[in-house]
Amino acid sequence: MNQCKRLLALGMPQTLLIATRESRLALWQAEHVRALLGERFGLTVDLLGMTTRGDQILDRTLSKVGGKGLFVKELETALEEGRAHLAVHSLKDVPMELPPGFVLGAVLEREDPRDAFVSNRYADLQALPEGARVGTSSLRRQVQLLSMRPDLDVQPLRGNLDTRLRKLDDGGYDAIVLAAAGLVRLGLAARIRSLFEPREMLPAAGQGALGIELRSDAHGLRERLATLNDRTTWLAVLAERAVSRTLGGSCSVPLAAHAVWQGESLSVDALLGHPEQHDRPLLRARVMAGVSDDAQAEALGVRAATLLIERGAREYLDAVAASAAAPAMVTPAAPGPAASGA
Repeated sequence: MNQCKRLLALGMPQTLLIATRESRLALWQAEHVRALLGERFGLTVDLLGMTTRGDQILDRTLSKVGGKGLFVKELETALEEGRAHLAVHSLKDVPMELPPGFVLGAVLEREDPRDAFVSNRYADLQALPEGARVGTSSLRRQVQLLSMRPDLDVQPLRGNLDTRLRKLDDGGYDAIVLAAAGLVRLGLAARIRSLFEPREMLPAAGQGALGIELRSDAHGLRERLATLNDRTTWLAVLAERAVSRTLGGSCSVPLAAHAVWQGESLSVDALLGHPEQHDRPLLRARVMAGVSDDAQAEALGVRAATLLIERGAREYLDAVAASAAAPAMVTPAAPGPAASGA
């Protein structure tokens, strides 16, 4: 049976469409998956570029406008409507619970999961002067930066990778913190002045990994994608995502989770900071166990989350909930003539 007939037997289209955001990094990731599918299976693959609400809303932090799901919702709609067959995501941007009818078909081998210190003037975090302005819109990075350097002025920084670098180059910040993986993938590793080791700044769940999402009823395609799955990365990110899922992790929660292999055992580190009182201690947990299947990996992540709860996480999470429930402050309009409709 030739390749075309095998695809038809599996109920797969002869040409696949990948839904992707249109940022340079997202397009690189989609092109990477397209090349893999072409090399491994001889498939013809096209890209469907899309702009998500997460790309459009740049004047507010993600925690204020709906979280990381804003980067994937439009792509999932394209899958649901049959306009695309796959969506490629940075796994750290994928919500911990996928909507009904969607699955992760594969997670590719992980790139460097660490965070990168990027600056045009300073070699590393310790070289920054007192009060230096550092850009990041990640609460996870914010609480860890302020734990190391409480004197810093940590300010929001939104936009795709190129936009963030441009804001640094325009003088808006003394330094910014980015995921090393994105810089490496775009050939921008030279912009990295130093890397934060996980013991200094624990990465986000799934950081550095690419996930391929598809409809759960696309059985033939799921079968093929399963052969692209990197098993060691898959089990590690399952454990990390279980930490976040157990604690209700979102952009409003300064939560980190990172798993590394030590022989046949998986070691999971988890960290939680207070969302508002940054002088409160960071809560930490570490667990390790032999892991050989999905259930064991997820159980290990749950254990790490449970340890954080035992160490006071509930109070920190309640503060997140209280902040989300608080009514927004409205600034009274200045006296003057009534505005006309437009």
